[in-house]
Amino acid sequence: MHYMAAHGLKRARPAELVPGTVSVITARMDYLPAATPEGWQQLEFERLQRPTEAIVSVYARGRDYHKVMRARLQKLSDQIAAALGPLGYRVFTDSAPVLEAELASLSGQGWRGKHTLVLSREAGSMFFLGEIFVDMALPASDPVAAHCGSCSACIDVCPTQAIVAPHRLDARRCISYLTIEHAGPIPLELRPLLGNRIYGCDDCQLVCPWNKFAQVSSLPDFDARAGLAGSQLVELFAWDEDDFLRLTEGSPIRRIGHERWLRNIAVALGNAVRRADASMIGVLCMALRQRAEDSSELVREHVQWALEQSTQSGASN
Repeated sequence: MHYMAAHGLKRARPAELVPGTVSVITARMDYLPAATPEGWQQLEFERLQRPTEAIVSVYARGRDYHKVMRARLQKLSDQIAAALGPLGYRVFTDSAPVLEAELASLSGQGWRGKHTLVLSREAGSMFFLGEIFVDMALPASDPVAAHCGSCSACIDVCPTQAIVAPHRLDARRCISYLTIEHAGPIPLELRPLLGNRIYGCDDCQLVCPWNKFAQVSSLPDFDARAGLAGSQLVELFAWDEDDFLRLTEGSPIRRIGHERWLRNIAVALGNAVRRADASMIGVLCMALRQRAEDSSELVREHVQWALEQSTQSGASN
């Protein structure tokens, strides 16, 4: 995540990022799909126990939040300018060197949980953050007190132990980082820990008691797309690049590209080979062999690793 170092202190000084900034308005937008049932956390944990099912993080199953929130913040800014007169502003949502979580906590949206995400007593953590930098002085809102207490559920549940201490995350071990931001090979020692997660990881949020208050979105944008919830790894691994681009159009998943998509699924297939019913081993290995000569060295290496899992587990392919 070199961009963090590249922008240095500008990330903590809004007026250096956008000259003339005097105040920052923060916003949150819930993203649980409208059809989310009660007990959704347990249902998501159960998905992780079905090794051949592909798991995409809840937030990424619908439309790209960058586009949705940026458009809504822009509309809000225009309305503020219409009501107050000339206003210089710029909107952000996970799109620039902005300390979003810190700004949100300072402005009272919630507190930083031990997993480093922002938590709200009214909405848990299943929401996106956005900001409007304005050149107008506004009354400051007060931060809220932390309410994690002695709970360490998020630390204990992390599959890769990426939360090394309360409020400290080692991104190099985080499954969300590895499957989305990381461009190279996934470290060998961490591959088995990814399970069937192919894009992101929600475990620390699923286990958090405050997410019993998570709110469903009123927007159809975040309803789960066909193919991004409940699909089989073999099915998604068969997508060629045209399929990938077509089926992820308008989705945040498209940003990782087809190569990383295949890399991630290859790891999940390797993990599935060790855990799936014997009747499925042949199907999984056949899907992997079809990519054994892929044009990407990155994909080939992860496919080879995945195929080796059948031998190491004693499974017959």
